Amino acid sequence: MQAGSSQGARGEVSAGETGKLKVDNAARIAPDAQGGVDVSVVIPCLNEENSVGICVSKAMDAFRLAGLRGEVVVADNGSTDGSVEIAEKLGARVVRVEARGYGSALRAGIAAARGAFIVMGDADDSYDFSEVPRFVDKWRQGNDVVMGNRFRGEIKPGAMPWHHKYLGNPALSSVLNLFFHAGIGDSHCGMRGFTRAVYERMDLRSTGMEFASEFVIKAAQLGAKMAEIPVTLWPDKRGRPPHLRSFRDGWRHLRFMLLYAPNWLFVLPGAAFVLLGLFLVFWLLPGPRTITSRITLDVHTMIFGVIFTLLGAQILSIGAFAKVFSYAERFDRSGTVSLKRVLKRVTLESGLLLGGVLFFAGLAGCAWVTWQWVASGFGPLAQIRQVLFWAMWLFLGLQTIFASFFLSMLGISRGTYIGDYDLK
Repeated sequence: MQAGSSQGARGEVSAGETGKLKVDNAARIAPDAQGGVDVSVVIPCLNEENSVGICVSKAMDAFRLAGLRGEVVVADNGSTDGSVEIAEKLGARVVRVEARGYGSALRAGIAAARGAFIVMGDADDSYDFSEVPRFVDKWRQGNDVVMGNRFRGEIKPGAMPWHHKYLGNPALSSVLNLFFHAGIGDSHCGMRGFTRAVYERMDLRSTGMEFASEFVIKAAQLGAKMAEIPVTLWPDKRGRPPHLRSFRDGWRHLRFMLLYAPNWLFVLPGAAFVLLGLFLVFWLLPGPRTITSRITLDVHTMIFGVIFTLLGAQILSIGAFAKVFSYAERFDRSGTVSLKRVLKRVTLESGLLLGGVLFFAGLAGCAWVTWQWVASGFGPLAQIRQVLFWAMWLFLGLQTIFASFFLSMLGISRGTYIGDYDLK
């Protein structure tokens, strides 16, 4: 599956079309106060001497034709060929980035850029940087983020492997939209534009290919106004194997999205286990259930119900820990509530009260069953169902008590509202 942004999109815009975006519109852009730059093009680079010059030249020509005050920033990630010299000769400003990784290079390049609007794209000429004015035009219309969409545009023969085109990219985009409601058709397209203001609010931390996913996730969580434009993906001109590793980087994207979506990773599976477990326990508490003439569910199935319930409660506890951690580390900046409203009303005392009620109810039930067993002279224990039922509540109570203490510890060590702390 394709997960990274090294396979980009280069849209076809003729010189005449580019010329339509000239000075009258450019005058409406507020220049950066320090550098007098409207637009910065940031290009991460690692041994791209065959193509980086083409990309820089196209961006420079696009600035000139559209009347934009622009700059090209090449974030070099340790090139050992002539990439740096070529870029500098053509007028780009080269930023040398020691920390390795696609995300590291982009973050350093964006930090060095001076424009109020930034367009990023790869150095392999799979993007056509003469499309920069199209991204700028969408910015002028009030958008904070402008994403390229290769699937609404065109993918040239040989530009993208079939498993990236039909499996990887569509699947990862679908998962991202399901988890974060981004509404983006090509969430891993590497050519995208964004305002410096919204980027600084994102607080991006990824150092690798996950940068592409984190960017869209954070934009969606912030409620940034996003638009897409069709772009064309061209076969790259790097003249070497790509840095992207399909399955490794695809898994890294999926893993990253799961870690940023504790509701999907923990809360929903945990709730499903609890509901299934409780259903089995209460359904089988009165006695065996006959499904067919050959299938009867009895106490053994009820044991699985108890196990499912306890497992689900444990997963839900981990989900609550993950949510608190997400808020504390500012991973989750969305306005959606989910557990947020619940956690804002949870105190250590209320958790201990709930856990204590469940624990003592279970303890009382177990004591009652034990008393009956003692009264029968320690004969065969006939109340197996009752033992399972009351022991389940006893264990759930203990889980709740210890989970409440841990949630409160998270609140003490971080700026979250667990106990008496404010959740920002």
